[in-house]
Amino acid sequence: MPASAAEHPTTASGGTTLKPSEPTVPAGATRVIALLVVAAFVVILNETVMSVALPELMGEFAISASSAQWITTAFMLTMAAVIPISGYLLTRLPLRTVFLIAMTSFLLGTLLAGLAPTFLVLVAGRVVQAVGTAIMMPLLFTTVLNVVPASRRGRTMGVISIVIAVAPATGPTLGGVILDALNWRWMFWIMLPIAALALVLGATMIRNVTETRELPLDVFSVILAALGFAGLVFGLSSIGSAAEGNALVAPWIPLAVGVLSLTVFTWRQLGLRDHALLDVRAFGTPTFTISLVMMCIGMMGMFGTLIVLPIYLQSVLGLDAMHTGLTLLPGGLLMGIMGLIVGRLFDRVGARPLVIPGTAVVATALWGMTTLSSDSAQSTVIAWHMLLNGGLSFMFSPLMTAALGSLPRRLYSHGSAILSTLQQVAGAAGTAVFITVMTTATLAGATSGAEPGQALMTGIHNAMVWGAVISLVAFAGSFFVKSVPADEEPDVLSGERTPEDAPVH
Repeated sequence: MPASAAEHPTTASGGTTLKPSEPTVPAGATRVIALLVVAAFVVILNETVMSVALPELMGEFAISASSAQWITTAFMLTMAAVIPISGYLLTRLPLRTVFLIAMTSFLLGTLLAGLAPTFLVLVAGRVVQAVGTAIMMPLLFTTVLNVVPASRRGRTMGVISIVIAVAPATGPTLGGVILDALNWRWMFWIMLPIAALALVLGATMIRNVTETRELPLDVFSVILAALGFAGLVFGLSSIGSAAEGNALVAPWIPLAVGVLSLTVFTWRQLGLRDHALLDVRAFGTPTFTISLVMMCIGMMGMFGTLIVLPIYLQSVLGLDAMHTGLTLLPGGLLMGIMGLIVGRLFDRVGARPLVIPGTAVVATALWGMTTLSSDSAQSTVIAWHMLLNGGLSFMFSPLMTAALGSLPRRLYSHGSAILSTLQQVAGAAGTAVFITVMTTATLAGATSGAEPGQALMTGIHNAMVWGAVISLVAFAGSFFVKSVPADEEPDVLSGERTPEDAPVH
């Protein structure tokens, strides 16, 4: 039987051998992905942009620091509760419809927050914003997995890593710059026309690239997911406040509710199988599970340093909000640049050759941060932060691509939702670990008679030590990451990948 054209290179009339052309992304799909990336960057940016505005909010609305923190906490809780439902939405509804829901919600929330006459209305606006943000990332992941050939996913995921990592990292910088010239409401007014333009362009450009199917909504699963993930995030976020003695509720209560709810939720999803709200059978794929664990460790380190470094820069080195943001900006920009480079490298060499040196650099940077003191130069902080973000860029894009690309096609939307949800939980866990260690050590130092500034410096040092220890776990785990091509990963149910589940090439 004659060999197919795909098995042998073609020859030109002059006898020159031509290599088969590399699969490309259709021009229309490229424009849609670019639009989704920009939209996702804008909505994810809002997760951290308000962090530097807390003092101004406390003064304007006459509220305490613990109350003002709900600007960020409410956003994270909503994200954790809504993201698990996105898998169902992307299975049940056309892609364009899901995008319109996400951007409309974000637009309305932004408008409500900008006009907020009271702090309660401002928090409500942040909640509505977060609903749209929660849907956007799984939407972006699912679109890429359906339209981008496996051989080009690395470079595309490299761009997406800019959204996941750089947007939260540059949020405080943007917030500091805006506050230096304007008031906090302009954080929303600036976002409003960008979100409106994205909504209009999306309504015009986006077409459905996924297969929808009828799927009953299991309301009990929705309730369990909301209680489970929101309980974990709230409990982890409360640990720092509990260490200071001003938590609204003992952290173990929401943590216990979260763990119990997720246990029942997992059992129910396994029983629902193809009708699951969030198909946890994705964890049956080893590459997905290992890469996801590594991704969560990286997110813990990033969010932990994002919360501690501003405290160090402002309370120890005496920088204002704007200069604190500018100090962290070079690291965020480096991560964006490296995301593009690392994505292309992944397409050539796979995940493991990138993740191993990446985790080594992260560990080096975090151990380096343990040497920071009250006499350290601002340039030293910038250097260590850039090294940290450079190492994280070698982790995030390869791990995301390896994790999601290893799944069969029918689990793309569920895998995307799981990844996005656990990123939120990991971010909250990283914040909880760093803040709790810092607060406990600071209080212990103050009790023993240490000068307040020195006590705080001791707390920050101890937090960085814990982060450095966690980084060693990531380095050890990096050797277990597999560089399995997407079309060779076994199907989680049958033991082999079927043609209809294979990614489109």
